[in-house]
Amino acid sequence: MGRLGFSTTESARLLLFTVFGVLALSVVLAEQEGENLSGLSNNPDKAIFAVRENGTTCLMVEFAVKFLVPYDVLALNGIDLITEQASFTLPRGAEIEGKCGSTESEIHITWKNNAYILRIYFSKEFRDKGIEVWKISKVQFVYDTSETSHFINAYNRESQTQQFPSRNFPSFISHITVSMYDIQIQPFDIASDFMFSEPYKCITDQRERLEETLPLILGLILGLIIVIILTIYHFHLKLTAAQPQLPRDRSMYKNM
Repeated sequence: MGRLGFSTTESARLLLFTVFGVLALSVVLAEQEGENLSGLSNNPDKAIFAVRENGTTCLMVEFAVKFLVPYDVLALNGIDLITEQASFTLPRGAEIEGKCGSTESEIHITWKNNAYILRIYFSKEFRDKGIEVWKISKVQFVYDTSETSHFINAYNRESQTQQFPSRNFPSFISHITVSMYDIQIQPFDIASDFMFSEPYKCITDQRERLEETLPLILGLILGLIIVIILTIYHFHLKLTAAQPQLPRDRSMYKNM
């Protein structure tokens, strides 16, 4: 019988193919896809997007986004440039892509054949006493001024990218304004499919809420104090008026 043998080169090649096979299998197993759930919202301006990994939701965002982008157009004299403002909102029918990780996640929202792309990057931090917090680490907005539904008669027809630091968000970079409102975001640790976890208010939000309600509480307390003082004064007047008044001139006692 013949003996089957492998050379060192063939063994290395077989090992390399095995490694590639394992990597390819892990990529398939970690398949990620985007889901547009905006139809679940009754608000026509609000969009709901989700990123799923292996059939399980790993990132969800629910918000309304408005963009205000300046662009140049040629004046009537054909020489000067004037600035116009393109105002538009994030459409509910946008396409979604994204990635989920244990400490970093991201979502890419595109519409109008990739003429507009909104990328939001999230990161998780581990602080003292095992506290985990996440933040928006970066926001990128790509827009193409050759797209004529919003950029009418644009002079420079090109694709541009603006990046927003999260600590200044909403931000004004190159006079572009991106505003988010009615926000609910969870980029990590989603327990139930297509369901946000219990919301958590950070200390800053609690402080702002206290600053908003404190004047109202103080006003109510002050009003209550005034009502109590007026009530006591009213009863005091009634008690004083009910007492008989004795004459002060003693000569009048002779007629009594």
